[in-house]
Amino acid sequence: MNDHQQNEAQQFWEGQYQKGAKPWTGRPNAILKQFVETLSPGTALDLGCSEGNSTVWLAQQGWQVTGVDISVTALERAAGHAEDAGVSERTHFEPHDLSQTFPIGQFDLVYALYLESPVDFPRAQVLSRAAEVVAPGGLLLIVLHGSVIPWSWHKDATFPTPQEVLDSISLNLNGWHTDFLGNPERELTGPGGQTALVRDIIIALRKSRP
Repeated sequence: MNDHQQNEAQQFWEGQYQKGAKPWTGRPNAILKQFVETLSPGTALDLGCSEGNSTVWLAQQGWQVTGVDISVTALERAAGHAEDAGVSERTHFEPHDLSQTFPIGQFDLVYALYLESPVDFPRAQVLSRAAEVVAPGGLLLIVLHGSVIPWSWHKDATFPTPQEVLDSISLNLNGWHTDFLGNPERELTGPGGQTALVRDIIIALRKSRP
């Protein structure tokens, strides 16, 4: 990604948050909750944390969570929500354009929830880097849209299969166990109360211990 594309991405997402839209619900992503509720708390990395719904929830469960986003406005709001919830000591927020920079360290849980953008974004490269920072025995959870959401900007989009997304990351799967690979269907409620049946792409991989 060149400097122009980087600036375009930052400007787009800053614009989205500064328009006043505040996607704070205080609730975690349901798919994340399903996969982590049986795990012992450890360290977690939230890639594209937005205003911190899942980051704050994980911290409330005892996790030490690093949330990253390209939007400084989103991160400021996330830090405020963490403070309101009394989990500031278990949360840390960092601004990153993930095509350019990445958090340092290893994490017991690394998750990317709908890490998608209408602005050019090297998703496969970023997800490959995400896999590198999963600690031995840790979980990599990737959730993407797998079908059209009628009220989104993806109305004319085409979608890969879960296997195609996994192949794009170019992992040596000899070092991983596949906990889940599929695209289950669910009902989604839109901002105006409308509903639609949609599919998610879910990839859950556990990194082998030495």
